[in-house]
Amino acid sequence: METRHAKNKETDDQRKLAAASFKAFMLKDSTQSHLNLYDHLARLLTKVMDERPRNAVDVLEDLSFRVKRDLLQADSQSTLRDLPLVTASQTLAQTQQELFSQVDEIDPDEELVESALPNVNEISYYLEQAGVGLGREETQRIFLALKQLVASKSPSVQRCRLWGKILGTESNYIVAEVEHREDEEAGDGRPEDAPEDGEVEAEAADDEEKEADALPQSTHKPPPAAPKEANGTGANRCAYYVCTEPGLPWAKLPSVTPARINAARRIRKLFTGRLDGPISSYPPFPGVEADYLRAQIARISAGTQVSPQGYYQFGEEDAEDEPEAPRDGYEQNPDFEGIPVPKLAESLAHWVHHVQHILQQGRCAWVNLAAKPEEEFDEEGEAEEKEEEPDEPEPEVGPPLLTPLSEDEEILSTPPWSTKMSSTLTPQYAVAVLRSNLWPGAHAYACGKIFENIYVGWGLKFAGEGHMPSLPPAPQTEYPSGPEVTEATDPSLEEEQALRAAIEQQEATQEELESLEGDEEDEDD
Repeated sequence: METRHAKNKETDDQRKLAAASFKAFMLKDSTQSHLNLYDHLARLLTKVMDERPRNAVDVLEDLSFRVKRDLLQADSQSTLRDLPLVTASQTLAQTQQELFSQVDEIDPDEELVESALPNVNEISYYLEQAGVGLGREETQRIFLALKQLVASKSPSVQRCRLWGKILGTESNYIVAEVEHREDEEAGDGRPEDAPEDGEVEAEAADDEEKEADALPQSTHKPPPAAPKEANGTGANRCAYYVCTEPGLPWAKLPSVTPARINAARRIRKLFTGRLDGPISSYPPFPGVEADYLRAQIARISAGTQVSPQGYYQFGEEDAEDEPEAPRDGYEQNPDFEGIPVPKLAESLAHWVHHVQHILQQGRCAWVNLAAKPEEEFDEEGEAEEKEEEPDEPEPEVGPPLLTPLSEDEEILSTPPWSTKMSSTLTPQYAVAVLRSNLWPGAHAYACGKIFENIYVGWGLKFAGEGHMPSLPPAPQTEYPSGPEVTEATDPSLEEEQALRAAIEQQEATQEELESLEGDEEDEDD
């Protein structure tokens, strides 16, 4: 009996050990799903007990799959993020959808009124042939946005066209050039030199302090600033509107001033895409990014707006008024028949500038800042004494309108323009393409009586090649080697003894010669 009891005890221990080993096997995690069989069977049996399905043995595989799926969904709820309801792309698409929904009703009985916009499909085709532009889809969206701009400013808009696109670090600027009618010139609604309330109070406080202190004041007067040109003339001949994407609201840029043009000439800054962004530069720029953008547009237009020679001509009224005065107006030549494309691509003499040059003063028309008003009188009616007037400055004169491009100067040994034909395989259907090297991104094309200018770039002027530091000079040569400085090998003992014997013999011979010479002198005496 004791032997049987011992065997049964040994069998129970083996079964417990086997059960523990099997449970450990069931608790081992899977390398694929990171689940274990023990927990899965426990959840499966719990689900069977809760649901008590009919024919449980037949649906056991489905129940097992559902248990795994529910567990996966429960774990994934904490890691997945909800998608935003409306993305920025969807918002922009909804905004641009309104551009395509505005359909003009056409009455077949009425005559079509001439539009202020050019034929955008034709321009897009020629720009594509020239290898420049923005693409057909984007150009079409921009055209619809320009149409919306013209409709909002009508009837003051006489002409509107796509000036170009200026790239920015955050967003880009789509620039529209608008020419208003003379009798309905739209102002920018922003006085240039109007002081703010805080500045007026500060000036009043300064005046009170000056009166109280009564200290000596400086008599230096800063040189007068050049006044800005009136709207519709010079650098402010056209108005410019910008937007970051077609369909978004258009913003009008302020009028440009000579001070901002001269400040823009001394700095190089990339645009960010925010009109109210500050311009951090040295020397400081007097304005925000909208003012800097307007100054760069004026500079680019003055240097890159070109047309085929003969397309524009001076009017008869301008020639009769003052023949010697610089002309600032022109008109389209009705007799212009076009220039062959090969000639346009071959020589710059067939292209002319039709936008006024901006002088060093920052204006297109020079103004004498040294001129003083008429003689002033004091309270008693006597004329006040005037200081000695300086010499009259020489009027600054720039190149006149319709100057050929062949007279433009090179920039750092680089030609200012590059010309080519859009295709040499079919020259009879090609267009002449002109590219500016002074303002990279400015292009013009011409074909027959059709031409157009566009700018797509960063709005920066060519400043030469990248800076290449000069190589360091060649290392200096060491002191020249020679028998005086070259170290010789040490002589051997025999060589030293031979040299010493030779020196002693030489000294003895020298002494004998000296003694003989002394004896001869004594005999002579």
